[in-house]
Amino acid sequence: MKIYTKTGDDGTTSLFSGGRVSKTHLRVEAYGTVDELNSVLGVARAHHPQTRADEWLARVQWQLFNLGADLATPLDAKSEWVVRMDAETVAWLETAIDEMTAELPELKNFILPGGSVVAANIHVARTVCRRAERMVIGLQEQEPVGELVVHYLNRLSDFLFTLARWENMHAGFPEDKWSSH
Repeated sequence: MKIYTKTGDDGTTSLFSGGRVSKTHLRVEAYGTVDELNSVLGVARAHHPQTRADEWLARVQWQLFNLGADLATPLDAKSEWVVRMDAETVAWLETAIDEMTAELPELKNFILPGGSVVAANIHVARTVCRRAERMVIGLQEQEPVGELVVHYLNRLSDFLFTLARWENMHAGFPEDKWSSH
């Protein structure tokens, strides 16, 4: 199978439902940003996070593939294989956040993104996640999107923030507290 099809040479791309849209369509921007987020998490994992963090990140990467397929398939499309975002996946993020938070010192200040290479990349992933969330909200203003997609992205950014703190703590990197001075 060839990797190139030449069908996108006209500036359009296929949706999983079979229709074609411009590569600048908000739907494409949204699932493309989710793909970017997944790649940034791959960079974080390539730097050898703590074992537990790596397990969590691997699970999130699988979830992001499902989310990308969800976003690439309009809600009214006939597709039996697309996994739509569900409450169980959002709840898993909340449980993981709670587990990490129980180990972390109470957050009393803003902290600067950074620390270990792994944590710094997780912080980058968090900002890409927030951008994906904004794009999905923009798409949602124009056409229907699964009701839990925004919930998932919102919770995922919280998860990534908490995971960056957790990774730094376990790797022995102190938090760099923000000060206005």
